Amino acid sequence: MAIPELASPLNLMLFVLFSVPFVATLLVMPGLIRRLKEHSIVAKDMYKGDHPEIATNGGLIILLASLLSLSIISLFYSTYILPVNYVIIMVVTLFALFGILDDIIDIGRPAKLILLYYCSYSLISYVTVTLVYIPFIGTMDLGIIYLQLILPLYVPVVANLVNMHSGLNGLAPGLSLIVLITLIAKAVTDGEIWNILFIVCLTGSLAAYWFFEKYPARIFWGNIGALSVGAAIGATMVINGYIFSGFVMLIPHVANFLMYVYWRLRPRRYPIAKFGKIRDDGTIEVPNPLTLKWVLPYYIPMTERNAVTVMYGLTGIFCIIGFLIPG
Repeated sequence: MAIPELASPLNLMLFVLFSVPFVATLLVMPGLIRRLKEHSIVAKDMYKGDHPEIATNGGLIILLASLLSLSIISLFYSTYILPVNYVIIMVVTLFALFGILDDIIDIGRPAKLILLYYCSYSLISYVTVTLVYIPFIGTMDLGIIYLQLILPLYVPVVANLVNMHSGLNGLAPGLSLIVLITLIAKAVTDGEIWNILFIVCLTGSLAAYWFFEKYPARIFWGNIGALSVGAAIGATMVINGYIFSGFVMLIPHVANFLMYVYWRLRPRRYPIAKFGKIRDDGTIEVPNPLTLKWVLPYYIPMTERNAVTVMYGLTGIFCIIGFLIPG
């Protein structure tokens, strides 16, 4: 579908798509936090001295606010919201539902891989180009391999990378926000923003939500937040053809995963531990340097807030590099 050239109207539409869910999330979050605590939907914050109970599963509001906002905005901008946006909504929602299910019954890894593969399968029908840019080689047409293997696996892999690179106040939502803003800027530059207008809504809601999970956190987003936002990142990359540039943006996430794999292969030397501790001076004590967020705190006394800021900066650098790589 051809879209007319719009400069100022496009900027206005993007502003509305971002700001409506942003404001809605800001308004709803205090009440949501209170209700979650009233119903004991909480998790302990392990990097605080008294391990306070924090509301969790806040990722649900990111999805709901972005869905509601898009449905309202579409009354005025329906001409410009392409069908692929609704397919992305379906994929993100399926990942969110899977996150809820995983919290309830803890689905095993083999079943998780198969189910998440098919959660992203519907994107295949809206990918019209199977060309992929590969450094030092150029552009290659991967055809059926791209459609049946790379595309449906890329999204769940990204979602799980986002889910794994977490554990500190505001870490995962903040990193995801940096990546999504970069992807939106790249899509605007490349003229591909029309495919991901829903992602602009979701990013607006995520930006507001981040204020409540950043240090000191008042809420955690849970599996529902990590998997749905991770799926949004992965879907944006495959729909707009940012396979390699997206991979570059996620290099810190990939490094975190590889460090974790090495850790699991040497359990005798490095016993499994999910959290570190908090020292009397406010710095965090971590059991090993085998997840990315623990590397600097393991060697240098560092507060939780400082460790998160370093992770933001590192991802920001790779996002700038990924932005400059052709899609």
